[in-house]
Amino acid sequence: MKTLIIYVSMHHGNTEKIAKTIAGVLEADLATPAEVDADTVSKHDLIGFGSGIYFWKHHPSIFSLVERLPSQNGRAAFIFSTSGLRRIRLLHDFDKPLRKSLLAKGFRIIGEFNCRGWDTYPVWVKPFGGINKGKPGEKELKEAELFAISLKKYFKAYLYSLQVGQYHL
Repeated sequence: MKTLIIYVSMHHGNTEKIAKTIAGVLEADLATPAEVDADTVSKHDLIGFGSGIYFWKHHPSIFSLVERLPSQNGRAAFIFSTSGLRRIRLLHDFDKPLRKSLLAKGFRIIGEFNCRGWDTYPVWVKPFGGINKGKPGEKELKEAELFAISLKKYFKAYLYSLQVGQYHL
């Protein structure tokens, strides 16, 4: 399974910590959206897309890259993010806009991961000095590692199902 993780980590390295943890388990290549083109994506079986959350969604450069890609015909993908606020799917589902864009390009989403990260957006700085200082920490990195292990198991099972003639799990 050849894996590429495309990520943006702008302020405190939160997302980079998660990307590197997942990459370590999956033996993945790491890149920023500026370093990736359609040819690079086509050479990988599994693509991860991640960033910090900016105004309720992933970084705009992730969306720009996805828009430039041709149809992916079911290529496996996963989404990850770090955020100051906890993701609550019914109230503020940070992954929804990216999920929608990836599905429109023909990706098959096999997993999503979000954890808290240190956030010093101005609204948090004055009263609190930021929120979630020290995150992602050991607990969140372990959760990212377990997420990556589950992706690896899922992908192996999926490849096996294709070999025996079953086309879905």
